[in-house]
Amino acid sequence: MMQSLSSPHCISRTLLYSSNTSISTQQPRHKITKNHHFRDLGTIYCRFFEKGRRKMGNLTTENHLRHIQSLPTLNSGAGKIPRLNAVILGETLASEENDLVFPSDDFSSNAHVSSPAEYLEMYKRSVEDPAGFWGDIASEFYWKQKWGDKVCSENLDVRKGTVNIEWFKGGITNICYNCLDRNVEIGNGDKVALYWEGNDLGCDDSLTYSQLLEKVCQLANYLKDVGVKKGDAVIIYLPMLMELPIAMLACARIGAVHSVVFAGFSAESLAQRIVDCKPKIVLTCNAVKRGAKVIGLKDIVDAALVESTNNGVSVDVCLTYANQTALKRENTKWTEGRDIWWQDVVPKYPSTCDAVWVDAEDPLFLLYTSGSTGKPKGVMHTTGGYMVYTATTFKYAFDYKPSDIYWCTADCGWITGHSYVTYGPLLNGASCLVFEGAPTYPDAGRCWDIVDKYKVSIFYTAPTLVRSLMREGSEHVTRYSRKSLRVLGSVGEPINPSAWRWFFNVVGESRCPISDTWWQTETGGFMITPLPGAWGQKPGSATFPFFGVQPVIVDEKGNEIEGECSGYLCIKQSWPSAFRTLFGDHERYETTYFKPFPGYYFTGDGCSRDKDGYYWLTGRVDDVINVSGHRIGTAEVESALVSHPQCAEAAVVGVEHEVKGQGIYAFVTLVEGVPYSEELRKSLVVTVRTQIGAFAAPDKIHWAPGLPKTRSGKIMRRILRKIASRQLDELGDISTLAEPAVVDQLISLADK
Repeated sequence: MMQSLSSPHCISRTLLYSSNTSISTQQPRHKITKNHHFRDLGTIYCRFFEKGRRKMGNLTTENHLRHIQSLPTLNSGAGKIPRLNAVILGETLASEENDLVFPSDDFSSNAHVSSPAEYLEMYKRSVEDPAGFWGDIASEFYWKQKWGDKVCSENLDVRKGTVNIEWFKGGITNICYNCLDRNVEIGNGDKVALYWEGNDLGCDDSLTYSQLLEKVCQLANYLKDVGVKKGDAVIIYLPMLMELPIAMLACARIGAVHSVVFAGFSAESLAQRIVDCKPKIVLTCNAVKRGAKVIGLKDIVDAALVESTNNGVSVDVCLTYANQTALKRENTKWTEGRDIWWQDVVPKYPSTCDAVWVDAEDPLFLLYTSGSTGKPKGVMHTTGGYMVYTATTFKYAFDYKPSDIYWCTADCGWITGHSYVTYGPLLNGASCLVFEGAPTYPDAGRCWDIVDKYKVSIFYTAPTLVRSLMREGSEHVTRYSRKSLRVLGSVGEPINPSAWRWFFNVVGESRCPISDTWWQTETGGFMITPLPGAWGQKPGSATFPFFGVQPVIVDEKGNEIEGECSGYLCIKQSWPSAFRTLFGDHERYETTYFKPFPGYYFTGDGCSRDKDGYYWLTGRVDDVINVSGHRIGTAEVESALVSHPQCAEAAVVGVEHEVKGQGIYAFVTLVEGVPYSEELRKSLVVTVRTQIGAFAAPDKIHWAPGLPKTRSGKIMRRILRKIASRQLDELGDISTLAEPAVVDQLISLADK
């Protein structure tokens, strides 16, 4: 049994709220001195450009810093342009792909990490003494009971037994308590926790930390009353209303495991997730407005519940929020005995609810992500390590200060909305903006109108949106002030240098650093990211690893590659927010992530490292397409296409897309005798939209009388990618195909 709630005594009142909080409250930082031996690299000189090139002194590093230590020297660039320009934020525009963009003297002097030297000092300790480094940070949170003797226990090598990762095992805490109650205790009760901007102009709301706590407790009490207990699953299918983070926090408060499903998934996709995790209850709303369009979410949930029941999993309660601006209650389809109006019951419950104390390794949430086999993977994150890591990454990667107003445009249906809309910001006592609508509605200036309205200082978005706004024209940006902006951020996919420069030059007026973050659903938090006050940035590069993260680039045989190179990105040693398993399928967890390169976590991404040690992500190397930051398995789309009665076979590949980053390109072979037609093309697209969601709809249907296959029947996707990208001079040897003539047929049909 878990311990009952008693009057807690905070181990440290500093938490992560103070802008001057040290990384360790119990031990001095590990100092780097000349006595530390260099292997391979010798002494380096840390030079930090602050209007003049002033030296930071002589530092030495160990071998594990061999690709990070070069960051202060910056003696060469990456790519085709040989020269480098040192650019100071706020003084000169970044115009070349290889420009180095440095923070201003004023920004750096006030940053949490203000120089390469300070970063190296902290990074060194984080990889040499992870237990001490993360243990000190974890001590700044509230724990009902401290963890055991080991901060971390891990085995990432499948050759040595079952893959296992544990952080702060035996520590008893509650992430909702740390997000809300502690903020109230330290005097943030009247501070706005959530600003909400509706789809329609003039529709807005806000909640202070005290008010948010009360609403979370009311919903938590309701969930308990309908039988939800610690460890039970709860499906949340909501748009970006404040009720979405409220629902997540309410589940966490009582130890339930939430599984947020993006409210753009189809009924079939939702049903698949319901069947897999068997929730006690589904939370949704009747409808949502997205721009001028009304989407009936309750209708989708109704269809999903019918399908899940047919597959042996019934859900007895569907709590539905009446989103009156989108659809009136009286126009909502209703199933008596199962459907309950949120507003009719939740406000009647007490506004206090004792937190259920859980072990650091108890599950916090499931989030389903696409996989190459077609079946979504239930990524499981646990409580303690995730709490510590998301809070810390939020603070340092955005250089968060208590006065900041933070806006992340991501939906909570994706990992970014979990880590950097809900948990990371609230753990830091931040004021966070939640936006329901479309970023270009009613026009392309909506984002900057919102920035000015709320005085947003940290703006975190996806390259897809940046490219979309670029196409609309800079005049939609420049007619707004945006003077409040201090830090920009990018998430979801690598941002191309031209979009980076536009984001920096136009949106940020050449004065706002860009935290171009690389991470994954599986990692839980940032892995490779700029620290905006610490070093120069190269447009398009995620730069250097976060504290405790040890990236390596390996070749096909798993050998680590040194220096300037390209290969497969892996991580050695765990970090606190690493996912612990795939729900109900630990074997798939090991096979997908740890067997390709034993001893490492395989990210599935390709990566290059330039002469200066900067990391450049090059995209997926498996059969997963990253569309607007959403990972979509090619097998999922292929499965949907071949379910169409007139589709005999399909093969899907990703191609470059001006706005989305990657687009979905489908080669479709029809049933014998069925003619090609525009009506059939539209029907195939609708099939995918229905079974998966609009975001997975193919951008291009390429009619294919046959597919290039080996004699064993394997589809040669390499060739399909070249045809889709019109790289016809790079097809390579096709003589080994069972029917080489198929390639010419596909090329001839490319534009038809």
